[in-house]
Amino acid sequence: MIKWQQCRTDRHRFRFGREALLFLLLLAACKNDPKEISALTGKSLYQVDRAEDITLIYSEHGKVKARIYATEYISNDAAKPPYMDMKKGIKAEVYNDSMQVESTLTANYARYYEKQGNFLIRDNIVVVNKKGETLNTEELVWNQSIQKFFTEKFVKITTPTLVMYGDGLEANQDFSWYRILNQKGTMLVDKGEVPN
Repeated sequence: MIKWQQCRTDRHRFRFGREALLFLLLLAACKNDPKEISALTGKSLYQVDRAEDITLIYSEHGKVKARIYATEYISNDAAKPPYMDMKKGIKAEVYNDSMQVESTLTANYARYYEKQGNFLIRDNIVVVNKKGETLNTEELVWNQSIQKFFTEKFVKITTPTLVMYGDGLEANQDFSWYRILNQKGTMLVDKGEVPN
């Protein structure tokens, strides 16, 4: 019995040695071109961060100025310029110093360029301020350094007493002040407000 076990052990050693030799030969024969691997795997897959149901908080001097809620968040730091996408809808709330909501913004899509401090917001944008005025448009750009919204697209502003239309808009970040650039349509004014 002892000799049989010894022979069996030798046979396993021989098989292991033969398999190891075959593996080493195959390993030495393989050469991978990094360009081919990158093309097959798509290098951008490894440079993107994804998250779902996130909240971004924007603050200045320790005070929360805005919160942005996004269903899907994608960050691509390898892109030129780097950006953060929110493709499945966003909701933003802008706060005053007492943390009361000054305005809300909803849209289907937003992209944030952190280095430039610009938000590009698109598709079905609705902004409502605390006075109950509503802005509808298809594109807005928010510039962080001057804290203003801009667009050259068609805008509609609905107030409790009138509806205004135009092409282009400039507004502050809480939408308490705005200016329609190329106003269209009829506008109601009080008798005392008509210039001579």
